Amino acid sequence: MTEVPQYWVFAYGSLMWDPGFVVAERVLARLDGYARRFCLLSVVYRGTVEVPGLVLALDHEADAHCMGLALRVDAADWPEVLAGLRARELTTNAYQERMVVLDLPDGRRVEAVAYVTKRDHDQYAGGLDLDAQARMIARATGGRGPNADYLFNTASHLVEIGVDDVDIAALALQVRKLIAPPQGDG
Repeated sequence: MTEVPQYWVFAYGSLMWDPGFVVAERVLARLDGYARRFCLLSVVYRGTVEVPGLVLALDHEADAHCMGLALRVDAADWPEVLAGLRARELTTNAYQERMVVLDLPDGRRVEAVAYVTKRDHDQYAGGLDLDAQARMIARATGGRGPNADYLFNTASHLVEIGVDDVDIAALALQVRKLIAPPQGDG
């Protein structure tokens, strides 16, 4: 019997809450060798060239792992989904498309398309401390809206799927403080 090919996408940021395609199966997944980091300047979707935002990327780190979602796509939809992902994720060529192996809670290991940061790209902004990240995210807005909304949606969806990402939670708290309206004396 011939095995039917399966098509998977690894979602670790906005693809978790806004995939832009029909998902046939959605399951928690672990990717080894990469960390989820706000390390990529956004000059289109969540910022501009003049006021860049900061978005998530998979940043290679041998001892790290990233928890996210494996999104399975029906074979009939795959060509259109892949074309849409490439149009969305490769806009400025700051990501590279990679096939990665994901571990699923039921013991399956699946190959998936993932978008990984290019450290040598001029939009790579690794090494920013929490305060610098928060200031950038709090002020930036791009074609898909405020950068803070991107962060808050990602943080809430990580909680929803049971992923405790302390860095994202701390960053969200810091950005909320920066964008909160000033409290008056009464």
